[in-house]
Amino acid sequence: MVARVDLKTGFSCNNRCRFCVQGDKRRQYTDKSTEELLALLETARADADELVFTGGEVTIRPDLTRLVQRARALGFRTIQVQTNGRMLSYMKAARALVTAGVTEFSPALHGPDAALHDGLTQAPGSFEQTVRGIKNVKRLGRRVITNTVITRANAARLPELARLLVSLGVDQFQLAFVHPLGAAGEHFEEIVPRFTEVQPFVLHALEVGHAAGVRCMTEAIPLCMLPGYERFAAEWVIPRTRIFDADRTIDDYTEYRVREGKAKGPQCVECALDPQCEGPWREYPQHFGWDELAPVSVSARGAQ
Repeated sequence: MVARVDLKTGFSCNNRCRFCVQGDKRRQYTDKSTEELLALLETARADADELVFTGGEVTIRPDLTRLVQRARALGFRTIQVQTNGRMLSYMKAARALVTAGVTEFSPALHGPDAALHDGLTQAPGSFEQTVRGIKNVKRLGRRVITNTVITRANAARLPELARLLVSLGVDQFQLAFVHPLGAAGEHFEEIVPRFTEVQPFVLHALEVGHAAGVRCMTEAIPLCMLPGYERFAAEWVIPRTRIFDADRTIDDYTEYRVREGKAKGPQCVECALDPQCEGPWREYPQHFGWDELAPVSVSARGAQ
């Protein structure tokens, strides 16, 4: 039994993010049909009561409202839409999804202004639309949980972005270290920063959110790189999730993430945080090595 199901509806998208982990899947796979997805909803409900519609970009599907209505009828307690947020800038579209039964939205915002965000998404006007979408969803009384992918381009401006998110009234924001697959893997040198480069900006952004009373988290940053902020790592609370992907099902993403997605270095066995830490995405040390990551001593952990 898992707590959550992620349902990938397809990989069509109206952004072309420079770091997209899905890479060229939009050309490799056709989007799932309405009938396929309705059947998968039935299967998913047998295992979980939390559902995430994800992609690609799910909000450009004309059948999304119907799918949400079916999910609500099946009794899913939480129905989240992961999105770039652009379609939510149209109040009619946002209201239709809320009325259909969406309980929370997870829009992605990757910079504090249009120049940075639009440059990363390669979609002019996307920053303005996403910000308006966040405002619309908040006006409609739904939870907003934003996601930001940490890259070389936006790392130094994470505190500024955190202040913007606080001002927009988001319920939670997450700073996710870029996964070096897909487009990010193809352009590793341009996209992927070092942990030591981003650390001060990540910690500052977390402090901005925490001081404002906004729940904030990191993802895919080893605990040794979060001194004093280890409790903000999302890995502590990510629910066990089944993923219906393009052509396969990952039954337990937590197990998959630890076993295949991430890696531990030789020094990790000496770290007091090793039992709780998942380590970085495995592509990171393959490129940069392990020198940045220093074991946390028992005494140091006790002082935190």
